[in-house]
Amino acid sequence: MGKNRYIRFDWAMKRLLRDKANYVVLEGLLTTLLGKKITIQKLLESESNQDSEVSKQNRVDLLAEDEHGVLYLMEVQNETEFAYFQRMLFGASKLVTEYINRGQGYENIHKVYSINIVYFNLGQGKDIVYHGKTEFRGLHNGDVLQLSPFQRQKFEVDAVSELYPEYFILKANDFNRWSKVPLEQWIYVLSTGDIPDDADAPGLSEAREKLQIARMTKAELDAYYHHLDNVVILRDNIETARGEGWIDGRAEGLEEGRAEGLEQGLAKGQRQAMMAVATSLKSKNMPINEIANITGLSAEEIAQL
Repeated sequence: MGKNRYIRFDWAMKRLLRDKANYVVLEGLLTTLLGKKITIQKLLESESNQDSEVSKQNRVDLLAEDEHGVLYLMEVQNETEFAYFQRMLFGASKLVTEYINRGQGYENIHKVYSINIVYFNLGQGKDIVYHGKTEFRGLHNGDVLQLSPFQRQKFEVDAVSELYPEYFILKANDFNRWSKVPLEQWIYVLSTGDIPDDADAPGLSEAREKLQIARMTKAELDAYYHHLDNVVILRDNIETARGEGWIDGRAEGLEEGRAEGLEQGLAKGQRQAMMAVATSLKSKNMPINEIANITGLSAEEIAQL
């Protein structure tokens, strides 16, 4: 395995990978994920340009455009978010409407890829990479609705799904098995922060050079370690509160001795856990809307804590 220490990918997205000279690292990840050569033309304005450490400690996003005008929204999410699937939908939909000029025809809508690197257990599934796209299937015979020859020529794509946003979820929280498969190499690097000497997936040789901690200045290093501390503290707060809430809820349900009592007790315990998380995050001056996203509580409930 590699002997150097490397910068976490979320921090690299916040700082280093926004430099045009470092686009090759992002291009490598996108090329590996999509199975075709991607060249980033430029980065566009996105939420992550608001560089507040408190508001960005649990997520980072970056928006890139390739030479064909395709948009790539890349987001790293460090901690559980109650409605993350809906967040993915909102982010892609927002790009569709923002990057078309008023009066333009619908054929000018940008293709959008939403790439989500998550460090928590999102949904239920055993794979480490998931891909979602839009298809239209017949209710009677199950056939997939196709583009007409004219539409294929006009839009320069082969399938209806290529006109719609596509979603990728990379579950990087627990993958620690080194592999010769390029995509698994990238997941391993995202999960462990290590870049082994024999890594040969697109972008990883460049990442090995550009993401070394040893290349950072003292000021950059101080800010980086502060970021890591915040991530660890936030994760610990959520896991501790959730665990205590689960235990309390289970005990309450068992004490009532009814199946519905157990269910109600679990729900109450989980709610108590999220209230505890919200209280902790509020004490750290995290914005109420972000606390709501993480915990699923309403802004009014959080304001009363």
